[in-house]
Amino acid sequence: MRGAVIHAPGDVRFENVDDPKILKPTDAVIRTAVTCVCGSDLWPWRGLDATEGAHPMGHEYVGFVEEVGSEVTAVQPGQFVVGSFATSDNTCPNCRNGFQSNCLSREFMSTCQAEYVRIPNAQGTLVATDEVPGEEFWPGLLAVSDVMGTGWWAADAAEVRPGSTAVVVGDGAVGLCAVIAAKEMGAERIIAMSRHEPRQKLAREFGATDIVTERGEEGVARIKDLTGGIGADSVLECVGTAQAMRQALHSARPGGSVGFVGVPHDVTVDGQELFFSHVGLRGGPAPVRRYLPDLIDRVLTGAIDPGKVFDLTLPLEQVAEGYRAMDERRAIKTLLKP
Repeated sequence: MRGAVIHAPGDVRFENVDDPKILKPTDAVIRTAVTCVCGSDLWPWRGLDATEGAHPMGHEYVGFVEEVGSEVTAVQPGQFVVGSFATSDNTCPNCRNGFQSNCLSREFMSTCQAEYVRIPNAQGTLVATDEVPGEEFWPGLLAVSDVMGTGWWAADAAEVRPGSTAVVVGDGAVGLCAVIAAKEMGAERIIAMSRHEPRQKLAREFGATDIVTERGEEGVARIKDLTGGIGADSVLECVGTAQAMRQALHSARPGGSVGFVGVPHDVTVDGQELFFSHVGLRGGPAPVRRYLPDLIDRVLTGAIDPGKVFDLTLPLEQVAEGYRAMDERRAIKTLLKP
């Protein structure tokens, strides 16, 4: 089969790779319906994460079950399934506590920009829809496998409550999905921090009530202005840079919460400052599997449409252009069709 392989920064190729096979009785193999490029894929593309030898790329997927291992009974060939970027058995203590992305058997997906994908821990990872959904739902369901699930985790970790004020730091696909999540969780005021007009427009469509274009301490000052000098109840950090984390922590009110889901790069937290701020801090890889049944239902019933974050659709063979478009901010998120 063919799939995306990164060879060096800025060098992603669509080439022949090994066909996925059942390696363990807990595996499944799916035929990809649609896949995509993630903002976190841009870290190695930009050389900010090391690329040590050529390796496949991609961790977001929906598709059709082709084959299952002998211990997989939850899904069967022919079904349409949605999974998570972090696989889980969904039975270990961490999974039972709701943190499937820290499963004791966890494996991170990394081969999904391809025509077929092997899914480890398929029994606990994959959720089948009742029937094959119309193709118009595929982008939204694909978003659920990572960016929507991650945006939901940002809001959950930041303890968004009905009637509260939430700030979203970051206007990529995760940040935009975090706006959806804050809206669904009942936030009365949602302040999206964005400098890009198309993303501002989509944020407002998703439920943002205010837009702040300033960054850094100027951005913090603007948040304070909008909240009577106090700060927000919840701040959803969806970038992963040091500036974004500082901005998030300083934008929260005393006793407020920050949910951080951007993969951290050169981020440090001042313990003394955090101690005296009374700000709560929680984050990490999103436990997407916890939310899958609920989010799948919200997409299929039309309650949410996170698929709108895909503003560029390309054939899978043009995956490198998908990376370039996102890197150059010509696209929020690239959908790839095999």
